[in-house]
Amino acid sequence: MAQPITEEKIRSISELGKKFSDATIFMHEAIAKKAGLTGTDHKYLGLIIQNGPLTAGELSKLTGLTTGAITGLIDRLEKKKLVKRTSDKHDRRKIVIVPNNENATKLLGAVFSDLQNRIVHLLTSLSAGEVQIIEKYLLSTIEIMKEVTKNLQARGHTPISKKQ
Repeated sequence: MAQPITEEKIRSISELGKKFSDATIFMHEAIAKKAGLTGTDHKYLGLIIQNGPLTAGELSKLTGLTTGAITGLIDRLEKKKLVKRTSDKHDRRKIVIVPNNENATKLLGAVFSDLQNRIVHLLTSLSAGEVQIIEKYLLSTIEIMKEVTKNLQARGHTPISKKQ
């Protein structure tokens, strides 16, 4: 049975979550800068690689970016030979964005290899129960963030006004 959690512990965990988020952003910005990319271009490249070939519309829906922003993103990634535009095999009017995994690996592989090795080392130092708790927490927070993102996107691009 779970023991009650104090408000102090909730604040502490929340603060650690913020620090983890900040550290993640700073690390990805540093990786991107080293690769000659912006942090956001680097993260969207990762999504393209993870999801495989996508149309601009599919990428727009996945990211919440406008199609104009997607065009600029793909232009920048294509210039660096990290993606390419190809015609859809079934509908030549449709353009598909295909990741160049080989070039992306050449550009980013060494950095991610070091990161992966360090994380594996950390995980193997934990008990199976500890790993299970971390996994449960991460999966649950991912779902919460997806729901919050979906709700924000459904509201459109109107800024939330401050009460005066």
